[in-house]
Amino acid sequence: MSTRVIERTRGFTREAAVELSHLLGEPEWLRERRLAAWEVYERTPMPSRTDEEWRRTDIRRLPIDAVWPFAGLGQRVSSPEALPAALFETLGDAALRSGLLVQVDGSVVYTQLEGELAQRGVIFTDLLTAAREVPELVQRFFMTEAVTVQDNKFAALHGAFWSGGTFLYVPEGVEIALPLRSFVWAETPGAAIFAHTLLIAEPGASVVLIDTWASPTVDEPVIASNVVELIVQEGAQVRYIQLQDWGRSVWNFTTQRGLLHQDAVLNTLNVSLGSRLSKAFIASNLVGPGATAEMLGLYFADDAQHLDHQTRQWHVAPYATSDLLYKGALKDRARTVFSGLIKVFPHAQRTDAYQANRNLILSSTARADTIPNLEIGANDVRCTHGATVGQVEEEYIFYLMSRGISRPEAVKLIVDGFFDEVIERVPVNEVQETVRAAIARKIGL
Repeated sequence: MSTRVIERTRGFTREAAVELSHLLGEPEWLRERRLAAWEVYERTPMPSRTDEEWRRTDIRRLPIDAVWPFAGLGQRVSSPEALPAALFETLGDAALRSGLLVQVDGSVVYTQLEGELAQRGVIFTDLLTAAREVPELVQRFFMTEAVTVQDNKFAALHGAFWSGGTFLYVPEGVEIALPLRSFVWAETPGAAIFAHTLLIAEPGASVVLIDTWASPTVDEPVIASNVVELIVQEGAQVRYIQLQDWGRSVWNFTTQRGLLHQDAVLNTLNVSLGSRLSKAFIASNLVGPGATAEMLGLYFADDAQHLDHQTRQWHVAPYATSDLLYKGALKDRARTVFSGLIKVFPHAQRTDAYQANRNLILSSTARADTIPNLEIGANDVRCTHGATVGQVEEEYIFYLMSRGISRPEAVKLIVDGFFDEVIERVPVNEVQETVRAAIARKIGL
């Protein structure tokens, strides 16, 4: 299946945002929010290398006026087998998930949720359907508490042109044993993609959501501007896993934020493998006492890829804990950037926060920049941070090759061991296998 681009002027305009809203048949309140986001986008300057957050990421060649603002609407399918073959192969075992949502370009084309979960009040659908069926939830949480259009220029652009989207609501006390999976597949050359995830876990709920963003590499540039909002209420437990494997024609911008209330637990894993250039803002805001955030990250860059991760651990409330570990490998002429900040607000006493970034360089022409930061506003806290950048020792490779192992296999064993500390902390076997297969592919096996 494919999505046909409706003929229109390339680039982003207010008229295009209005056209998209009418095409989707949105309620008036949602259209007003879209146009308000456009106004924020227009008055917000485009980031430049004079901005501290963008000093190491150059987007002067971003083809902002060369892409279609949105593709045409796709047709829903009745079964996963009717999806594009390249996408269907990545869906995994249906017996290992509780639900499935698939978005192709800007349209959700397939949704499925176990009947028992639906009877218990779980909602797993596209964002527009949620806006029509449970408007009170969407009005309250959609880009109002976790991520807002004021966060950055690309979040504002997203607010003006989002479509499709994943909406997950887990009622109070409901525990979902098997993961739910969401796939966003971009296949139309030259069309922008705006993936949105809004997850709301009520008090005492428990859920695992796996987000996969992928596409083939096409001849025309693609811009992806994505937003992820994770609302974790009192005592809820959420595990969110994001696998980013865009084609090399994609310029990727992501704003992800978790909002943790009292005694909430949020475990996140962000895996970055694809895209030409990627800039990700990833944050956990611990606004309730006793909240716990685990933030894991894994990235592998090759060729001339540029992957930039900016993380924030915001401790607003006392007695909260956060633990961040991001590991990256890079080869060829790739460049990676990590900039992390632990910020402890006044009165957030007894904070316990840790931040670490480790980088493994596999070629003499690759470069990794790592900038960990602390900003402490309370006097009874424990906060530590560290960062390393190192090359693979040739002696290790020689030792393995002397045992009859080829050089690519030897490098893979070393990289596998380097990443295992992150991979083993994710209790989802399918994700572990997917990541290890991607590592092998990057190394050339």
